[in-house]
Amino acid sequence: MNMPLSRIALCVIYVWFGALKVLGTSPANPLVAHLLERTMPFMSFDTFIVFFGLFEVIIGILFLFQRLDRITIPLFGIHMVTTFMPLFLLPAITWQSVFVPTLEGQYIIKNLALIAIVLNIKKQRVIY
Repeated sequence: MNMPLSRIALCVIYVWFGALKVLGTSPANPLVAHLLERTMPFMSFDTFIVFFGLFEVIIGILFLFQRLDRITIPLFGIHMVTTFMPLFLLPAITWQSVFVPTLEGQYIIKNLALIAIVLNIKKQRVIY
């Protein structure tokens, strides 16, 4: 696997999706709003989505620097936990029926590919 290309791909995904959240144009914003209501109802969505989007942008930029993996990979892990939460906390939005995800559910499940890429990056780092 080409690690520089993987890092660039992760950066593009994270910066792009994070920027959409900051700009208020992300198709994921309604899902994030529902999750926020379930997990942190005391926080304003408008404030949270900007910080969450910036968090994603920062993760994306950090992926470009291998020497920062000790920071980037744990931040990525935290992000993945929050990303998978709707599958369990918002099943009416993420599942049509057993093992049949909605479009939102599919959007979340595709993150398994990102996890595989990051695990390969971590593995490569250990080898070198």
